[in-house]
Amino acid sequence: MTSLHAQGVVRRVAGKVIVDGVTLTLRPGDTVGLLGPNGSGKSTLLRLLAGVLAPTSGVVTLDGRPLTEVGRRATARRVATVEQEAHTQTELTVRDVVALGRVPHRRAWTPATAADAGAVDEALERTGLADRAEQSWHTLSGGERQRTQIARALAQEPRELLLDEPTNHLDIQHQLDLLDLVADLPVTTVIALHDLNLAAMYCDRLLVLREGRAIAEGTPAEVLTPTLIERVYGVRAEVTTDPGHPVIRFLRPATRGGSPGRRSVPSDA
Repeated sequence: MTSLHAQGVVRRVAGKVIVDGVTLTLRPGDTVGLLGPNGSGKSTLLRLLAGVLAPTSGVVTLDGRPLTEVGRRATARRVATVEQEAHTQTELTVRDVVALGRVPHRRAWTPATAADAGAVDEALERTGLADRAEQSWHTLSGGERQRTQIARALAQEPRELLLDEPTNHLDIQHQLDLLDLVADLPVTTVIALHDLNLAAMYCDRLLVLREGRAIAEGTPAEVLTPTLIERVYGVRAEVTTDPGHPVIRFLRPATRGGSPGRRSVPSDA
C-alpha cells in the first residue's frame, strides 16, 4: 500500500534539469529523509510531491491518482508542507498562524467552524504551544516559530507531511526537540535534512540526491557508507554503529604531518 508516489519525475527550469527522473514510494507511517548537497533538488522534489510544482515529465500520485486529477484543494487537505523559514509582516498570534492550516477545509470567506477550532486546539496542544496561543508570532524564538509551522501543518489534519530542512538555524537542543516531535506524529513524513547523523537517528529510509538524480535509497545503515559520503559530499568519513543507527565521524584533510584529524558529530554536512 502506498500513499504518495513519484514515478520518474523530471523538473526543468529554463532548460536546466533540477530533478532528473526520481522515483520515490511512500508507505503509510514512513519517515523518509531526503539528503544531498545544496542544489541537489531536495526542495524542488518536495514541492513536486506537494503538487505546488508540476513535473515536466513523470507523475506524482496520491493513493494511485495523479495529483492533477486529485486537485489542489483536495491535495492540500491530505498533504501539508513546512518550509525552511516562514515570514510575515502582518501582526498575527500563534493561534492565527495555526488556524491558516484550516484554509483548505473551508470555502472562501466562510467563518471557522467548531471542527476548525478543535483542530487548531489539538495542534497547539500536540506541539506544546497551547500556552503561547495568544502570543505574537513576532516574539517567538526560531524553534518556537518552527513548532508553530508544524502546528499549522497539523491543523490541516494531513496524512502526509513534507518538511524542508526544518532544523536550519536551530541549536542542537531545539533540533532534537523538533525531530522528536515529528517522529511521534501519526503521519507519513518526508524530511529534507543536511545533518547526516540526525537523518540516521530519525529516518526509517533515506533517499540521497546529487545534481537532481537519486544516487541511493535504503535504510540509514545501507545508505550512509564512507564511499557514498565521499562520492556525494566530497568528504572522507568513518561510519560506526550505535544501537539502532549509524554514526558518522568526518575526517579532516590530512595535516602537514600526514595524519587526518577527526570531528565527531557535525551540525551540517
